[in-house]
Amino acid sequence: MNRLTLFIPLILCVALGAFLYSSLGKDPQELPSALIGEPFPAFSLPELSDPQRQVGTADFEGQVVLVNVWATWCFACRIEHVWLNDLAAKGVKIIGLNYKDDRDMALEWLKTRGNPYQFSIFDSRGTLGIDLGVYGAPETYLVDANGIIRHRRVGVVDDRVWDNEFRDLYQQLVAPDAP
Repeated sequence: MNRLTLFIPLILCVALGAFLYSSLGKDPQELPSALIGEPFPAFSLPELSDPQRQVGTADFEGQVVLVNVWATWCFACRIEHVWLNDLAAKGVKIIGLNYKDDRDMALEWLKTRGNPYQFSIFDSRGTLGIDLGVYGAPETYLVDANGIIRHRRVGVVDDRVWDNEFRDLYQQLVAPDAP
């Protein structure tokens, strides 16, 4: 047997170790989205509070909005919800995307915890979630007035995340001519 073949497992272990080590500094919340810079997917789904009313992208056209994916089964959404109520109180327009959830439980959630959403899309089967590439809840998308997705966050949006990732871009989109 050739002596070099004895070193192949060692070389493979070193290469794998180097790859894993290089991944240590990456933020697991920073998941790339192919939709950044692309239009929000077209959809027609019922509104959570009024199943007879179908909503779509036209319902938030011309507005800068956050589209927040949430569900009652999502523990992290409970943490995030307090901050979303604060953002809505400050005038940030938020559209909810209730993802793979029970309608009655979701309505009770909003009644109990407050409703920061202009309206909530009821995506019981996750069809819009699939089009968005949703990994789970919570996820938040910043959509400009032309319906283009400008930013995506997987995980909780809180004051730190808002300040570091959303605030400046949001303000720029809301008032593009401001200094």
